[in-house]
Amino acid sequence: MKGKILVIFCALALVSCRVKQDAKNDLNYMQNIENVAIESSTKNSSSTIQNGDQLVILITAKDMDVVKPFNQNYSSSEIIQANAYAGGNTPGQGTLSVSGPTYIVDSEGYIDFPVLGKLNTKDKTLPEFKELIRSKVSQYVINPTINVRLANFKITILGEVNRQGDYIISNGQGTILNALGMAGDLTMFGKRDDVLIIRTENGIVTHGKINLQDANLINSPFYHLKQGDAIIIAANKVKDVSSKQNPNTGLYLTAASIALTAAALVISLIKK
Repeated sequence: MKGKILVIFCALALVSCRVKQDAKNDLNYMQNIENVAIESSTKNSSSTIQNGDQLVILITAKDMDVVKPFNQNYSSSEIIQANAYAGGNTPGQGTLSVSGPTYIVDSEGYIDFPVLGKLNTKDKTLPEFKELIRSKVSQYVINPTINVRLANFKITILGEVNRQGDYIISNGQGTILNALGMAGDLTMFGKRDDVLIIRTENGIVTHGKINLQDANLINSPFYHLKQGDAIIIAANKVKDVSSKQNPNTGLYLTAASIALTAAALVISLIKK
């Protein structure tokens, strides 16, 4: 009897070790990074300006009096506050300070800019729009400095992460890895090989899936995030199975294990 019980416990221990080892491998990101050639282009990393975007645009020059007409109704003491962390369960993440006049992109893709009038942002990235403003301001000012930032670059992360919610990316650029870092990473129940990203650009909704375990995700068009992206982390089979089980199953198994051990000890004492 002692020998049989010992064999059973050894078998359970070996299975447990194997399961833990497999789980550990499943949790690793970008497992084949050494074999991947990075081909991700700047095109993938640049998001076009969308209707409703809040653009912070500040024109500066050696003589600030010259550029005052382009920064109407703004003083250097004005600061726009935007939450660097919005939503989730961890408050007090601080705020993002953005300084400069703010312009809302209208439904037709235009902003109304002082002196220059209506400027078309449609199908333009921030760098492209920045150069457009520079070329127009240069007609009035020598060597102007143009600062353009997106104040409301927001993404949404849902599912098996430690902190679900909406997040604002401070510099208007981010990757899927940045987003997961802000959300406190996936839980152990998150499905790492099947991450869904829903994207809306110019009114068109698209979607794609990436595998966090495969380093080729660096070359995916969904590796670099864009304004309004929604990242959805599905639950893995372990979570799915556990959700269908009786919540008291663990207690029953523990009780059975204790009972089996006690019975083995009693039998052993009787034989002596």
